[in-house]
Amino acid sequence: MTFPPAARRSARLLISAFFFGLVPAAADEAGPVAGPPATALKSDCHARTSLPAPAAPMPAGEPGRHLPLDSVTRHRLDLPGRTLCFTATAGSIRLVDGQGQSEAAEVAYIAYELESTTERPRPVTFVLNGGPGISSAWLQLGGVGPWRLPMAGDAVAPSAAPDVIDNAETWLDFTDLVFLDPVGTGYSRSLLSGDDARHRFWSVDGDIETLTEVIWRWLLKNKRMASPKYYLGESYGGFRGPRLAHALRTERGVALNGLVLVSPVLDFGRFNGSFNTFDWVAHLPSYAATALSMKGPVTRAALAEAETYAEGDYLSDLLRGVNDAAAVARISARVAALTGLDLDVVRRLEGRISAGAFQREIDRKAGRVASIYDATVTGFDPSPGSQFSRFPDPLLEALDPPLTSAMLELYERRLGWQLDSSRYFVINNTVTHSWDWGRGEPDAISDLREALALDPRIRVLITHGFTDLITPYFETKMLLDQIPSYGDPPRLRLVVYQGGHMHYLRDESRIALRADAQALIEGR
Repeated sequence: MTFPPAARRSARLLISAFFFGLVPAAADEAGPVAGPPATALKSDCHARTSLPAPAAPMPAGEPGRHLPLDSVTRHRLDLPGRTLCFTATAGSIRLVDGQGQSEAAEVAYIAYELESTTERPRPVTFVLNGGPGISSAWLQLGGVGPWRLPMAGDAVAPSAAPDVIDNAETWLDFTDLVFLDPVGTGYSRSLLSGDDARHRFWSVDGDIETLTEVIWRWLLKNKRMASPKYYLGESYGGFRGPRLAHALRTERGVALNGLVLVSPVLDFGRFNGSFNTFDWVAHLPSYAATALSMKGPVTRAALAEAETYAEGDYLSDLLRGVNDAAAVARISARVAALTGLDLDVVRRLEGRISAGAFQREIDRKAGRVASIYDATVTGFDPSPGSQFSRFPDPLLEALDPPLTSAMLELYERRLGWQLDSSRYFVINNTVTHSWDWGRGEPDAISDLREALALDPRIRVLITHGFTDLITPYFETKMLLDQIPSYGDPPRLRLVVYQGGHMHYLRDESRIALRADAQALIEGR
């Protein structure tokens, strides 16, 4: 996921940094692993239980290594209509500086590879969340991994039990999965500090350089260069996708076959200024979707009026300015009708509704505030009588404790990769606030256009949730309208599901996302 604009704007004020090239430590080529080799796993798969005995803690093993040696475990999932037997590798890739003289970082990953009798290379999908400063735990335990932590409805609470279940919607049937935690998230660690870490890892360009290196090294280490390669990224992870495709192709000679971008930010230019007409237009259909969701499931057809108004009469009247009383009156009446907000409130805001205002006003009578990640999820306002209120997000912050605990349990009980004293970061605010945005406003649209224009085989699926206020779907729709089709049939597809930023937390949306991703990877 992506953090709210205010955090990003403050981060942009930091001094821009120079990224030093990274190369992998030679020790990653052939290190000892726990468990049996992959070639010995197929014969007894169907005799095994779904949960293997916990592996013993891995020793540090090598001088200078802070993370344990790789741990390989065997698993079986008995799901409706199918049984999946697979290996899981919890490990890390070590990076050193450009001169190979000192270690720079250890990047942790979890890889799931299906046991298969076919000689044809299986697809492999690299998975990243966003932030920046967030681990891949959300996509792994929320949507696509072999196990899932329920995180919807009554499970949205800090004290919810971190009990994972088998995930019937895992993507493992049709692609192997590699979940990467960027430096500073999960267990991944910079072995540098201060400005050195920021210069090398916590910048727009440095982040891409590092992840390009890690993906390339994983492919080499596991002899998967011949596999079809895909990328799944959420929010800032979606922003990373087109840029990683460009860097892998131009710097490593590795081409991606497809991208799945979940709730992506494709152009950070929209966050410029306090009076951003584009931002008001982009959010209006999501506000309308929130109002409609109170009556039942939302559809694009039901939002046709809001979409047409947003990019038509609403935009036209916004451009007339606040001194045009007739325009403000028209906007106020229409916006109130579409969003369900109180007309007096909309008039006071002159029809220009920020996400923060919508969060506080949509259920003010009940003293509740909405999540910016899914406006249908609400929590009590700590200070309902105050003119301004700071409140924890009812979704993102409520789910951090159970998600963190579930990841710790996954590493220890199922994967046998134990760290006694290292903290696991689902969210690392130090990374977020240290991020160097560079000069100008970064975008991924240019690289997306280039990828589609250059490669007639690459396919891209972009998904959003109707009630996401942090990366509203209509913003992406307007950006994609400016991209040519580059052939027939079009290879760029936008789908909007029920729910918000992490729409895969909802059962129906997780099922739909899986089906759409499988169709992309299988070429249907």
